[in-house]
Amino acid sequence: MSMIILRGRVLSFVSEPQALDDASSYRYIEDGAISIIDGKIVAVGDFDAAAVGDAEVIDHRPHLIVPGFIDTHLHYVQSQMIASYAGSLLEWLNTYTFVEEQKFSQQGHATAVASAFYDELIRNGTTTAVAYCSSAPASVDAYFAEAEKRNMLMIGGKVMMDRNAPEALCDTAQSGYDDSKALIARWHGRGRGLYAISPRFAITSTPAQLRATQALVAEHPDCYVQTHLSENQAEISLSMQLYPDSSDYTGIYEDFGLLGPKTLLGHCIHLSHRETGVLAETGAVAVFCPTSNLFLGSGLFDRERLCQQGVRIGLATDIGGGTSFSMLRTLDEAYKVLQLRGQRLTPFNAFYMLTLGNARALSLEGTIGTIAPGCAADLVVLDAAATPSMALRMATATRLDEELFVLQTMGDDRSIAEVYVAGARAKSTLGGLFA
Repeated sequence: MSMIILRGRVLSFVSEPQALDDASSYRYIEDGAISIIDGKIVAVGDFDAAAVGDAEVIDHRPHLIVPGFIDTHLHYVQSQMIASYAGSLLEWLNTYTFVEEQKFSQQGHATAVASAFYDELIRNGTTTAVAYCSSAPASVDAYFAEAEKRNMLMIGGKVMMDRNAPEALCDTAQSGYDDSKALIARWHGRGRGLYAISPRFAITSTPAQLRATQALVAEHPDCYVQTHLSENQAEISLSMQLYPDSSDYTGIYEDFGLLGPKTLLGHCIHLSHRETGVLAETGAVAVFCPTSNLFLGSGLFDRERLCQQGVRIGLATDIGGGTSFSMLRTLDEAYKVLQLRGQRLTPFNAFYMLTLGNARALSLEGTIGTIAPGCAADLVVLDAAATPSMALRMATATRLDEELFVLQTMGDDRSIAEVYVAGARAKSTLGGLFA
């Protein structure tokens, strides 16, 4: 295979920044070269014109090249219900979400939405995401087929729910198990696809279904588990009414053996001391979803407390409770949530979370999230002067941390100059108005 060299300013993290001046946590190359062969990074260093040889050089100067963004929690089947007006989580689910998700049993609907969904990910610089599909197996097939077509590393699974939802959306403990097992056999490890066993949350699963989920996890320990935890006070109250013998909401999943290093728990806002201890002990990941938490009025994520307790953390858009596909917009909201908590999110910590931090949350460090030899060439080219107001601000920015903060505060899909998926251009090949 021929070599491609991407030239530009290169930023990649090697560890979680401990302070704004923690330069040891990242590698920054002012005039860098990323050498790519067959979709993999083979070398990273200073650009040397004499060493180019027959390689194709793509010059992205003066832009910044970073690892592709990673989104650890969203619902692709909710792509057409973003910005649906509702007062709280349970009202929003019953009024909009369950109605929208029923469409995915219709022929052709899942394929059309999946295509548009992936276009939006690419437009916003997201190269890997973890998604909930609907309860219809066809929605999972469409999701992974589109990922395979685009050669993207994507994680997802069929929602399992056998109560407290419209009949058309409900499976049974047995059918949820059977469908999930068949989908794992069809898609897990195929291409770059990875499967997530996906009981929606305790409210929509009977004990029988959680036992079936437990069996799936035991049979497929290399799969992920994704569900929701402690997003809303009414949700917590109802969960405990349904599972009165569990010690708390986290205890429901603990009782069924669903917590482990590959368990992704959306939200985790209202956790007791015992619950944070359980998450830390099991290695389960608390996923911070700032835009949806603000939109639905669910509460403010306490990042500092969870970090101090040793809980692993991911960051996510949570489309469609979340209001933007952009991980940059998500960073902006995360910063504001933490400001209200009296906590600081430095620009370096923010971009660590989008890249290596989320890769670590997915146990995929060394595969994605880093610009290093052996990693996939999933990359984003960032333009911090993409809009007139950003260009005006950047005229006074002199440091890398200032540039990153402009991107996380003012950036959106227009700041994504190009996206590479396994070394192939992705954004500029979308076509149409947004190319």
